[in-house]
Amino acid sequence: MRVSVFTEPHRGASYDDQLRFARLVEAGGFEGFLRADHYQSMGADPGLPGPTDAWLTLAALARETERIRLGTLVTSATFRLPGPLAVMVAQVDQMSGGRVELGIGAGWYEREHTSYGIPFPAVGERFDRLAEQLEVITGLWRTPPGETYSYSGDHYRLVDAPALPKPVQVPGPPIIVGGRGPKRTPELAARYATEFNMPFKTVAETATAYDRVREACTRAGRTESGRAPLTLSAGIVVAVGRTDAEARRRAAPLHEKSALPPEDPVVGSPAQLVQRIGEFAAIGATRVHLRLIDFADLDHLELIAAEVLPQLDGER
Repeated sequence: MRVSVFTEPHRGASYDDQLRFARLVEAGGFEGFLRADHYQSMGADPGLPGPTDAWLTLAALARETERIRLGTLVTSATFRLPGPLAVMVAQVDQMSGGRVELGIGAGWYEREHTSYGIPFPAVGERFDRLAEQLEVITGLWRTPPGETYSYSGDHYRLVDAPALPKPVQVPGPPIIVGGRGPKRTPELAARYATEFNMPFKTVAETATAYDRVREACTRAGRTESGRAPLTLSAGIVVAVGRTDAEARRRAAPLHEKSALPPEDPVVGSPAQLVQRIGEFAAIGATRVHLRLIDFADLDHLELIAAEVLPQLDGER
């Protein structure tokens, strides 16, 4: 089981906070450090000192880490145009020596768009834009050196783009598509993604989502085309401790009012987290992203590294 750490800096974290955390993620033996791409907190707490841009942050971390995978869960397609985004991700991939992953979604949190003057179209158009962004980004990365790339869609038009720079990873950084959507999300994952992620839901709900994605892969002829099978991953909200009181203290922020949909956290002992990871493995997951809330709680991260990772087989 591959184990990465997922963080939400919009809750309140400076770049230095994230750097310290990422370095401990690397030292602890986790596979990767992924972060949310949001410009505003989702509750009453303003999330001081304020937001940090996901790709600016990852570019800096790329130069200050050596081994861990780095990426987003997930970049909002409403925030950036696909051509410049392809350039950004390719450049950070170069800066990291080929350790970047692009998680990308349609965008959902309307409040941050309103706050920062970012257009927020209806959900159907957001998914249409996401589909075109995936086509453009992968098309730019796959264009052979010396050739140009053009695209004409309903929302984006590129004419003779030089399709540079090229990422280190060929044909491009892994793409993560995820979410609870029953139709378009599985279809986009089957067509474009390296990994499908179901975030923070029960094992039963995740199993149902995996079935939808497998069916979408069959319809898309993914297996017959010779493409690699889709990696299935799960997000797990984590609040574990050496004692019940410690776990409850870490879980306290989960009870605060938020715009997030209902989640299924693991609150308890490291052994309970190991059990939950095993349940996800039983339904086909080969990767988990552990969501840790508090950047200042380095002991939480060290506890998981010491008491959970050694009990999991395979690459971390």
